[in-house]
Amino acid sequence: MLITRWYRTGAMYSVDVGLFQDSDDDGIGDFRGLMGRLDYLSRLGVTTVWLNPIHPSPRRDGGYDVSDYYGVHPRLGSLGDFATFTHEADERGIRVMLDLVVNHTSDQHPWFQSARSDPQSPFRDWYVWAETEPPNRFEGMVFPGVENETWTYDEVAGAWYRHRFYRFEPDLNTDNPAVRDEIRKITLFWLRHGIAGFRVDAAPFLIEPKTRAEQRAAYEFLHDLREWLSWHRGDSVMLAEANVSDDELIEYFGNADGSATRFLMVFAFRLNQAMILALARQDARPIAATLHELPDLPQHGQWATFLRNHDEVDLGRLSDEERQEVFAEFGPDPSMQLYGRGIRRRLAPMLGGNRRRIEVAYSLQLSMPGTPVIRYGEEIGMGDNLDLPEREAIRTPMQWDDTRNAGFSRADPERLVAPVIDFGPYDYRRVNVTAQRLDPNSLLTWFERILHALRECPEIGSGEHAIIDAGPEHVLVHRADGDSGSMLFAHNLADRPCTLQLGAEHDPEQRPLNFFGDSDYGGEVDLDAVELAGFGYRWIRLRQAPGS
Repeated sequence: MLITRWYRTGAMYSVDVGLFQDSDDDGIGDFRGLMGRLDYLSRLGVTTVWLNPIHPSPRRDGGYDVSDYYGVHPRLGSLGDFATFTHEADERGIRVMLDLVVNHTSDQHPWFQSARSDPQSPFRDWYVWAETEPPNRFEGMVFPGVENETWTYDEVAGAWYRHRFYRFEPDLNTDNPAVRDEIRKITLFWLRHGIAGFRVDAAPFLIEPKTRAEQRAAYEFLHDLREWLSWHRGDSVMLAEANVSDDELIEYFGNADGSATRFLMVFAFRLNQAMILALARQDARPIAATLHELPDLPQHGQWATFLRNHDEVDLGRLSDEERQEVFAEFGPDPSMQLYGRGIRRRLAPMLGGNRRRIEVAYSLQLSMPGTPVIRYGEEIGMGDNLDLPEREAIRTPMQWDDTRNAGFSRADPERLVAPVIDFGPYDYRRVNVTAQRLDPNSLLTWFERILHALRECPEIGSGEHAIIDAGPEHVLVHRADGDSGSMLFAHNLADRPCTLQLGAEHDPEQRPLNFFGDSDYGGEVDLDAVELAGFGYRWIRLRQAPGS
């Protein structure tokens, strides 16, 4: 019998509770509203829900400025509502992951208020201070152009405090054993409330030595935290947000033999940027090159793949020339760009609303090695609101129907947590769940079909992937081989059709079968003449293992 670890199969769905569904007409989404949409997520094919921060917070940074790690923001409901939500999700076979944001806190957190008010406070060393102006004050900003320094002088404390992010988010001193112990307590608290794991926010900054600690000791903290989680919930997972070099990436996973595991999952930022560049160029070679160059993962390591997340499309690891190519294709107006490195648009408008390009892009992502993560609203092709500041452009309420406020809330529009998109081609009256539910050819229906097809292809998440030389530069062909069988994937990133000579090895006792594609290519598959339409894609099953 084949046994696959849960995080290697299915699809993760990223959702901001406050933007998904309002149940009490206050203009803000909540857990009761999200509970009412669990059947929607189950039908879609979601197996894990990753929740953006749910904790009490001044909400100056989308909740990433946490002021209490042990609670639920009152606007989202109570801790009891959260417990009911996790129970209902579990009843549907859906796991829940939380954001773990412990590189910094809000400056309103009681720890920081105590630390700044008294040099003798037990929390003083929980943060990073300097008595004199640091020489690197103007270096290392995560949000350049918005913040111009990483150290700010605090009049109350009479000292400088460090903040990699916004000035209202002082860095925690994670070299401090007391801080590390508190992080363990936070994770245990939420594990006991039914959480399956954590997406660890800004992982490189979490373990960045804050004082004189060595980097190796910082990495070992990740191993200790992993061990802590395993003892309390054996199947728990940590997913790292770590946009770092290949050499550093391996450090986040741990030893190759799995004997000193740190993170089980890491976001595939480099692959993401290669896919975005390939889509912009209509040239598959950046993806093929990246797949060849990505490091081999340890025994239980797994990539988390994505096209759009809750932040900007980060192009920071592309060359200047490559980045300008992507800007020209997907974000030509300066208002579409952010921090000098990214694009603050959703994928549908980036691709000009071209349905075929949207499909081939997501088919490509879903066939890549790893577990796919999909941002809420992508399944219906939601747009963005560039009138909103920074990353808020893609953080608008979910569009459920064509009634007032897109069915998100019955509150007066001025009370909404964020304005719904009510203009242009992505107006909620044009783009919404209800309309697409009634259309058998809608993008939502397509997403349901492909996500369920994904569940039948465990080779994608747990198998070995290999590139096949297909000839045309605009076509990517790869295969995935695992204990459950073998799959072949072909994706045409250009609008011109082609015929491929693949000759891929397959079980002579099992004829290749068309499994999923952009159109009906017929039942028989001739691997020496595989037709592919413009912006077309095909999933072909080469082998099915008995009993899988």
